[in-house]
Amino acid sequence: MDIKKSEFTISAATVSQCPKDTKPEFAFIGRSNVGKSSLINMLCNHKGLAKTSATPGKTLLINHFIINNEWYLVDLPGYGFAKRSKTVQKKLDQMITSYILQREQLINTFVLIDIRHDPMKIDTDFINWLGESSVPFAIIFTKADKLGPVKAKQNAAKWMNSLKEQWEELPPYFITSSEKKTGRDEVLTYIEDILKSLKDGE
Repeated sequence: MDIKKSEFTISAATVSQCPKDTKPEFAFIGRSNVGKSSLINMLCNHKGLAKTSATPGKTLLINHFIINNEWYLVDLPGYGFAKRSKTVQKKLDQMITSYILQREQLINTFVLIDIRHDPMKIDTDFINWLGESSVPFAIIFTKADKLGPVKAKQNAAKWMNSLKEQWEELPPYFITSSEKKTGRDEVLTYIEDILKSLKDGE
């Protein structure tokens, strides 16, 4: 997929404020500080598209970006940020849950995982919840450049093996680095294939 155009559309505090058209949506979510904004900018080849910040947990709204005038890339708030008040986090969790479960235009959710860390309960709980809710998703491992290709593959395999305790069939996964643009083509091809199958099924 060649991304020729990517631009910010709207920040929504509720699902009802999201765009009213029926273009397909691909959502990106992960724990705070997982490198989500950098990944979005790398995928779109647009450096300042998603606001990167030295302070994690800055995304507090549902941000829509229109890509090639064909589909939306949706930047969701991170889950489980320790420095937020419980009230704020609860409100964000409700926003995330209602978007993922109610938004008919949502085609696929990408769950971002920092490849340097062992499986964490908060990530596996979220992934299992998506599965139980029958929400289509894929996993994107970020920051692979911090480990090198061999260790990154080993860590990804370890992570996926840990899911086998709960899952009969494992979700697709991608190993990426925003710094080196690793995995960009694979993720975009995956999105392109889904969009094509949607068109073919019309």
